[in-house]
Amino acid sequence: MSSRRPRRPVRRSGRAGLAALLAVTTALGVAGLTSPAHAGEPSAPAGAEPAPDTATPALVEGLADAVDASAPAAEAARSHLAGHQERYRIPAPDRDLVTDSVTTEADGSETVRLGQKYRGVPVLGAQYVVRMTHRDGKRTVTGTSGAYFTALDVDTARPALPAATAVRRAVQEIRSGLARGGYRPAHARTAEDDLSGTDRGLAVLPVGKGVLARHVTVRGTDPATRTPLVQEVYVDAATGVTLFESGGLPTFVAPAPAAAVRTEGTSMRTGKPAAPGAGSGSVTGSGTLLGGRTVPLYLTKDSAGGRYLLRDTAHMADSRQHGVIQTWDASSVWYQDVSGAWPEGIVPFASPAPKVGPELTATGAVDAHWAAGQVYDFYRDTFKRDSLDGKGMTINSLVGVTDFGSPFVNAFWDHTKMVYGTGDDEYRSLASDLDVVGHEMTHGVVEHTADLVYAGQSGAMNEAIADYFGNTIDVTVNHTAMTDPEAGLIGGDLCRTRTPKECAFRDLNDGASTAKFVGLPLGSSYDNGGVHMNSTIFSGALWDIRERLGGTLADRIVYRALTSYIAPLDGFDEGRDAVLAAARSLDVKGSQLAVVKGAFDAHGIVPGWENSLGLDSDVLMGRVGTLMSYVGSGNNPSAGNGWWAAPKSSADSTAPYAIWVGRTDGDRKPRQVSPEDGRTHLSPVTDGKRVVWVAVGDVSPDDPYAHTYDILAAPVTGGRPKTLFSTTSEISGLSVDGDTVAWSHREESTGLQRVFYLKGGATTPQRVPLSHDYNQAVEPAVRGGRIAYLQDGMFDGVYGVAVEVYDIATGTTTSLGAPSQPEWISAPVITASGVYWLIDTDYTDDDLTTLRRADLDGSHVTDLIPEKSAHPVRAYGLTASDTAVTLTVYSSWTQVFDDYNDSLAKLYQFTPQGAPLGRVSCSHGQQANAAADTGRRVLWLDTTTTDTDLVTRDRPAGTCT
Repeated sequence: MSSRRPRRPVRRSGRAGLAALLAVTTALGVAGLTSPAHAGEPSAPAGAEPAPDTATPALVEGLADAVDASAPAAEAARSHLAGHQERYRIPAPDRDLVTDSVTTEADGSETVRLGQKYRGVPVLGAQYVVRMTHRDGKRTVTGTSGAYFTALDVDTARPALPAATAVRRAVQEIRSGLARGGYRPAHARTAEDDLSGTDRGLAVLPVGKGVLARHVTVRGTDPATRTPLVQEVYVDAATGVTLFESGGLPTFVAPAPAAAVRTEGTSMRTGKPAAPGAGSGSVTGSGTLLGGRTVPLYLTKDSAGGRYLLRDTAHMADSRQHGVIQTWDASSVWYQDVSGAWPEGIVPFASPAPKVGPELTATGAVDAHWAAGQVYDFYRDTFKRDSLDGKGMTINSLVGVTDFGSPFVNAFWDHTKMVYGTGDDEYRSLASDLDVVGHEMTHGVVEHTADLVYAGQSGAMNEAIADYFGNTIDVTVNHTAMTDPEAGLIGGDLCRTRTPKECAFRDLNDGASTAKFVGLPLGSSYDNGGVHMNSTIFSGALWDIRERLGGTLADRIVYRALTSYIAPLDGFDEGRDAVLAAARSLDVKGSQLAVVKGAFDAHGIVPGWENSLGLDSDVLMGRVGTLMSYVGSGNNPSAGNGWWAAPKSSADSTAPYAIWVGRTDGDRKPRQVSPEDGRTHLSPVTDGKRVVWVAVGDVSPDDPYAHTYDILAAPVTGGRPKTLFSTTSEISGLSVDGDTVAWSHREESTGLQRVFYLKGGATTPQRVPLSHDYNQAVEPAVRGGRIAYLQDGMFDGVYGVAVEVYDIATGTTTSLGAPSQPEWISAPVITASGVYWLIDTDYTDDDLTTLRRADLDGSHVTDLIPEKSAHPVRAYGLTASDTAVTLTVYSSWTQVFDDYNDSLAKLYQFTPQGAPLGRVSCSHGQQANAAADTGRRVLWLDTTTTDTDLVTRDRPAGTCT
């Protein structure tokens, strides 16, 4: 096997991670942007090496520059930046920096957050922070931080993709991802499959010289996990290719803000938002928490009905907006209908007497109402913060939402309000643990301060800070000692029967470090690139600081870092620097400052930590720039007879994807076979003799927003590419073997998906005949003159899906078993002796799949690994050679194989008869988009290094511990 590729030292966290995402015309996976340099001296970033995409320093400390004390804070901040061009390299702050927020503290400190615009278009995550003091009639700039991108050169005036087209493309991308690389038949689609998109306008993605994109918010439900889905999708404004995704719904557990309805309170009779302070006045009542403790509650007596509403006007009576804390009965609504919208018909919880009865305890309403007040008090008393936005916003909590009427075990902040699920037989209402309420409300604080992008490391920091303050509020209110072994548990009090340690979703004392960093590409829809899975690496460091320095000082440091230093794209490296800088600003020095630094050291957050992440596999091509997800077609590598083919972007992340080929044993240097013609080249397949792929062309002259899809082919050893076929319909399921190329696309005459093929030197595609002319045929795979595919439609009056094999030479079609009605089915994989496919047939929520096989003549249809067996699998990826079958297995909720539980996709290999051979690789990252070569060699995309690398092994690693 070849030696591993050496990795050049490059910082790829936070801001670098965003650029590491962008690489389809970017697809955010190639690290084309390193972190902006730090300024060691206040006068200039002396000795620092600016990153290629910016000359602006990421952190400047120790300034004492006087600015106009009479001007508004934002104007003074821009004036300072304009007056120090040699330091900041920001040519026109008045033109290119808009005010995101201004925060003024009681001690006279001011934090101004300025968002970057390029030619009037907002730059994703680009924000520069100016810190000042304003005392005794004088104003002084003390430091700056953040990201301003100086290398942008984007034509923002060119015709952009229409909003409707961008929305359609974004929704299609998310829907394809939710299909998990397979096929979801029409009969299996339900209301859960419905997705909607909202255009948010143009944005510039800050990678290389920048990429113009349309920002679309997609909402819906993941039909497999039944979790709420809100994704911020950025679509290339020229090609319609999806470039980047981030999460739009910070949840408690893993599975630009949406337009918000300001919900200031509600009349019980109408269920509509009412003005703050409405009602007949505050009343002190009481209620019992689910844990059995009786607590005081602030209520409001409804003047019309005489009932006592869970509506607290007392806590915020002195706030700027005189907001309220109100708790709503949302048991009649589904969580899918409350995100970013105010559901019709809900009413505030109410009691006939000030002593709230047990029925409101059982729902979690008492806990939610009391806890919201405790969180408000903590931020007001500790930091003089006026509610979540710092301006007195009303705090609304919706309690008891369900999952289409079934229990919902999760909670989330939707940018306007808190939403708590019912819980189930084991978990109480998600509002019944103070640290959960503190966590969700802190997401609101984060949004109104650093506004950390909810993806990758910045998203993990978002979760970490929410966990830190959620737990801090819990231990503070309940007087729990930091030495208590349960002090670091998140959600430990939610369970009805299990112990806190067994129940907790996370533990800030779990010892997580970057050595166990879960590698996911930043744009991955799975946990939004690891926002929950990696959060305790950072929150654990913060918690260690609290254990060593005490709550009073540690909380001030973390809050100062959040409100005055951290910027939206920051990752672990920048977060560490921000916390250290915040500590220094609070005059922390000597042994105490060493404690802060040591906490990050202990969790592996040290300069260059990403370079130490290793693989147990050989790297064939590094940093391929692939936005890896379940979706299989465009980003999959391919292999055959000792050769591989894969899509890759350019080194600076700005060029369209190109097709690269190489030897699977690593003996030849990879080389590009697709032409550099401005098109996006995707979906490569190879049989070891030639490589075939799809080129997505420029806009059609007849329809400026349509695209041409050309099938191109070239010898793997080099040669001029040849165009085999062209269409304006998207091509899927491309496959090649010898002189035969097969694919599927929508037939213009019928509007149905059909399978076509070219054989020999033919130039006119032939259509695979179907037994039922009005059915669809998709996902072909060709081998030895036979084409396996899926037929979907009506069979003798019954809806179903069949796996079939068409023999080109004889013109005969063979069904591999009777048509069935699966919930999900993979594309078939054909070998010399049989056909394999994955299928989910039992319509349960376990998402387990069956590995099925049949001989080429349709005989011996066998379930090699049934869904209902001793060792079932949750597999959504399949590849096979003549001697081994490799599955991409997701084991998110259930321990399903060899007593090894891992929440990321991992590769498992089996014999052709289904006997286990073990894990292909023991690396920590996600392993997916696998391609089988000959024997047991398999290639895949691996994210262990935080980039996406094309790697290989020629035999399984075995059992991993």
